[in-house]
Amino acid sequence: MLSKATEYALRATIYIAQKSSAEKKLGIAEIAKAIDSPQSFTAKILQQLTRDNALVSSVRGPNGGFYMTEKAKKLPVRQILDLMGEDHRFETCVLGLKKCSEVKPCPMHAEYKPIKQQLIHLFSIRTIESLAGELTSENAYISLGKR
Repeated sequence: MLSKATEYALRATIYIAQKSSAEKKLGIAEIAKAIDSPQSFTAKILQQLTRDNALVSSVRGPNGGFYMTEKAKKLPVRQILDLMGEDHRFETCVLGLKKCSEVKPCPMHAEYKPIKQQLIHLFSIRTIESLAGELTSENAYISLGKR
């Protein structure tokens, strides 16, 4: 449903929210390893997430790296989708039809409509901080390779 880049962006953001601070910045290698993502792909994703320091902040240099401010951690998860250009995912037809509507619905329109609304609600009310907080649970994990 979401692109691989957005899945990695979600994982990276949650990991950075959990493990970083303005005093403790994380490097690309650590983030990529933690979220089980190729390092070069992670770098490209982090470029999008750090644009204008809207979500993830970065500092260059020997003591540099990536971190999140307390304000950014309180943003809804939907903000990640917006930055990755996938905010439209829940606005469009599940089958990808351009002319799907209430008047001319696709075969899945009626069943998918409440699910779509639930997903929009979920991504709008859950904060990055709340997901990062759940990673301390033994039942939650962020990397497919680390259970």
